Amino acid sequence: MANGMNRRRFLGLSTGTGAALLAAACGAGGSGGGGSGDATTLNVLCEGGGKAELQPIADAYQKSAGVTVNLVELPYDGLFNRLTSELAGGRASFDICAVDAVWLPLFATKLASIDQLFTDQVKADLFPALVKEAGTGGKFIGMPVWTNAEVLLYRKDLFENPAEQSAFQTRYGYPLAAPKDWKQFTEVAQFFTRPDQKLYGTDVKGAVETEWLAHVLQAGSPGVVLDDSGRVIIDNAQHLEALTFYADLANKYKVNPAGPQQTDWTAAQNLFNAGGTAMTRFWAHAYRQIPKDAGVAGKVGVAPMIAGSAGIAAIPGPWYLSVPQGGAKHDAAVAFIKACYDTNALSLQSSLGLAARKSAYQQYAQQTGYESFGPLLTTLDAAATRTRPATPHWQKIVDGVLIPMLQKSLTPGADYAGLLKNARTQIEGIIK
Repeated sequence: MANGMNRRRFLGLSTGTGAALLAAACGAGGSGGGGSGDATTLNVLCEGGGKAELQPIADAYQKSAGVTVNLVELPYDGLFNRLTSELAGGRASFDICAVDAVWLPLFATKLASIDQLFTDQVKADLFPALVKEAGTGGKFIGMPVWTNAEVLLYRKDLFENPAEQSAFQTRYGYPLAAPKDWKQFTEVAQFFTRPDQKLYGTDVKGAVETEWLAHVLQAGSPGVVLDDSGRVIIDNAQHLEALTFYADLANKYKVNPAGPQQTDWTAAQNLFNAGGTAMTRFWAHAYRQIPKDAGVAGKVGVAPMIAGSAGIAAIPGPWYLSVPQGGAKHDAAVAFIKACYDTNALSLQSSLGLAARKSAYQQYAQQTGYESFGPLLTTLDAAATRTRPATPHWQKIVDGVLIPMLQKSLTPGADYAGLLKNARTQIEGIIK
């Protein structure tokens, strides 16, 4: 789960402390959690950022329902390991668990159905990709509580500079603005690449896979890596088109700093905040977390994720709340999850500031300081936005195939089609 740890670090979430690890080993959350019928106390297993998101909801629920909600915080790997061991044994010490989207297929047979929560009204207020992902094996097993997606962050001080606008118009024949498609993105990135000024048009993240997969969807692929039937499609025309666009930014146009193979979320975020890139495709939460003393503080604009031939698309990053099968407090647990949906907007007041309902984001979208919410809504609600494939092998595919392939592609002269063909063979070996 090494890449999973990296994925959580970019969100600024807890990666755990000695105390949290000790708590996991000692079964914190209470042996009376899943093993007791006392519905006046609920134990919720969650990851660091999840606790921050859920705390205001838990506090409100305790006041309204008289139920104590214990949020048991574990590091990302610790949470995964505990869920794996306790769900497999059928004796969960918790009543509710927060589940990363990529884990749902792994735990699907061990989680209870919460179909009753997914009314037509509820589904209409959730992003389509999240509703689809929540349903596994013919039943809904998780209610999304927060989600995220990459949008485009750009430096307004550069884009709104009259001299830059004039020079760009002269060079490319159209106004300088936040790019909407691949061609514009490439040209704007080329325009702002000025190594002598230690400024680059954008970054290319070879150490993570999600951004390239978003471009695969923008190219019109019916899925990323696998289609809905589980067939490997990583070498289809859309994957090749997306890899060519993505890797050429570094290999052909050289619009990024050196070392794209090692660039991950943290490196890209730090680079942009310091003023080293004019644009970055990044998770929307980062807009509100730009440090006040950062070089770009107060100078950042936000736009929806760029579009390919199929339009805007992104890979959402949701977490779900689920109930273990056979839990003694099933009804009370489901009632709390319903409350989490009903009061979902409270999570936007947390340090991370993410939610899952469209209406929650819409409440804040026009307020000062929440300028990222409009572009995030547009991106998450785009027709081509899709979740990662529902396979229990996903993390192995990411760590063993996708990231090594991306890193190899970021070398001038790389055989993109050959890399994808080899990736197909490797993935077929993993899922057979």
